[in-house]
Amino acid sequence: MRKILRIIKFFFFSLVALLAIAVVALLVLRVHRQNIIAKAIAIHTVNSVDEARYVKIGGIDQWIQIRGRDRENPAILCLHGGPGGSWLGNTTVFLPWEKEFTVVQWDQRGTGKTLKATGRSVAKTMSVDRMAQDGIEVSEFLRNHLHKDKIILLGFSWGSLLGIHMVKQKPDLFYAYVGTGQVTNMPKAQQLSYAYVLDKARAANDSWTLGKLKSIGPPPFDNMQKITAFFQVLRNYECESDRNVPAGALTAPNYTLRDIYNLFRGFAQVPTFKVYNEMLSADLAMLGLDFRIPIFIIQGADDERTQAILAKSYFEKITAPHKEFVLIEGGGHFVALSMADRFLDELVTRVRPMAVQP
Repeated sequence: MRKILRIIKFFFFSLVALLAIAVVALLVLRVHRQNIIAKAIAIHTVNSVDEARYVKIGGIDQWIQIRGRDRENPAILCLHGGPGGSWLGNTTVFLPWEKEFTVVQWDQRGTGKTLKATGRSVAKTMSVDRMAQDGIEVSEFLRNHLHKDKIILLGFSWGSLLGIHMVKQKPDLFYAYVGTGQVTNMPKAQQLSYAYVLDKARAANDSWTLGKLKSIGPPPFDNMQKITAFFQVLRNYECESDRNVPAGALTAPNYTLRDIYNLFRGFAQVPTFKVYNEMLSADLAMLGLDFRIPIFIIQGADDERTQAILAKSYFEKITAPHKEFVLIEGGGHFVALSMADRFLDELVTRVRPMAVQP
């Protein structure tokens, strides 16, 4: 018996040792990759801007990153999705953008590095109105800090909901608004998403997904557990391009292990049912269909969450000094990340001229 126990202990401690070695090796590899990426994203042009710091926004410290090769370029503020879906870890994706724009990434209330500064108690302050006001304050800061008359606003998914609120309230801050993964009528979008997954699961004879959908029930979803479960199921049937979105946070030079922890916590744990319910019940037509600035919607044709058909219907109803709708074939909900070069071409061709002073 003692011999058996000794053998068990030997294998146990050997396993622990191997796991420890593996963890150390992965951490060393991560640091190595971070150093390589840090060199790759370094900006060396004379008139460049490369800043990242906390700014007091909405009474709390919120993290803002500003990067570009020429500070004379138009500034574009990116509103990430989620809530909680920071784009800071995807800095490498936006490197080509930095030739044409000063690119601003902002970790919103309850997200990533902002969550790191505030703690989870900030969750009770999160709402569309509060976070749209945060976005307006960020925009005003950028105008003053970068000495710009106006900026361009890019809203993705949840960020597109905030973005429409922002440009309706303070149009004078912006040259133009660009929406992608554009929220429009979310009750209808949820019904289409549910029907889409149901059809796909039936065609694939996917009994697990069919059972999950039956247990969740059709939208509207009345609790956070159902919302989370549905989006997990939906990810199994997202379009191919969305599966190729780079997960850059693990090796991003601007991310510590604690930042990664806060990134996942901010996406999965902090947002409340109240915030998600605000998003999933939103119908932006109720805010009014008249806009005082140019409006662009650049949409993935295969978006299963905020469907192109609903974005186009909304677009056709709005009035604006200038408006354009662009459909990117093969693109999904995350087309700004998965097809970033194609997206940039549209920004440079269509949107950038709106911000170039005559």
